[in-house]
Amino acid sequence: MSKASTRFIAPEVLARISSLELLARGVVEGFIAGLHRSPYKGFSVDFMEYRPYLPGDDLQRVDWKLFARSDRYFVKEFEGETNVRLHLVVDISSSMGYASGKITKREYAFFLAASLAYLMIRQRDAVGLTLFDDRIRRSVPARSSKGHLHTILTQLERAKPGTDTSFGRPLHEVAEQQRRRGFVVLLSDLLSDPDALVNALKHFRFNGHDVLVFHILDPQEVYFEFTDMVEFEDMESGEKLLVEAERAKTLYQENFARFHERLRKECGLLGIDYVLLETSRPLDHALFNYLSSRARRGEYR
Repeated sequence: MSKASTRFIAPEVLARISSLELLARGVVEGFIAGLHRSPYKGFSVDFMEYRPYLPGDDLQRVDWKLFARSDRYFVKEFEGETNVRLHLVVDISSSMGYASGKITKREYAFFLAASLAYLMIRQRDAVGLTLFDDRIRRSVPARSSKGHLHTILTQLERAKPGTDTSFGRPLHEVAEQQRRRGFVVLLSDLLSDPDALVNALKHFRFNGHDVLVFHILDPQEVYFEFTDMVEFEDMESGEKLLVEAERAKTLYQENFARFHERLRKECGLLGIDYVLLETSRPLDHALFNYLSSRARRGEYR
């Protein structure tokens, strides 16, 4: 990835772009161009134009030149093929409004959701969207038309900050609504009851969905680099707490490490990919993790 494209994808640069469509196009096209210039060139080709060969596929569709480069069998995708039904589930609760820098967790989640939607529509995949806090606030069924991208981006641009986070009711409703097997991507800071989250994730897996969890956090929530006396306010309850930061740092980091490890292990046991994303990270990192997750799940079939 060139320095120029990495700078463009950086969140603080994206925050200056008013149109989500322009932002998503820039992120995705820059990401793909970066892949073609990187050692992962074959990786990008695999996802943008081809799918793995499966028994029963027409051998005339096998790309033997790609086989010579990668030692793997791929078949060319036809123009009208739709490979995957992707559903984006985005947390818009109050806690997602936190930012220690120039970009909130909610903005970062919207940037990533818009970029994933653009990438999938570009590949002629079907994409849907759900926005939730303690309930479902907006829901868009999965479709693959170019006009559908505008619908998804409009819902993201018009979304208002939510209230409390709840993983129980809204995520179980999403799992029930997605009758057709597909790929579900959850974007959230996961700052709610972990038991309720795990139960909801089990529901998705029971219904046959593959799942990727993007755990979106501000860097301060990961590293706790505050100093002196700091007053913290719960963005959902409004409760305030005065803390001597340097004394609290060790305890905070220990608790966070346990929380992170539990989520990672619970997702692993369920066969779910879990990625911790700091809002300072360029979006190409998240896009690469998404494509890697699909490769491991064998979603092109």
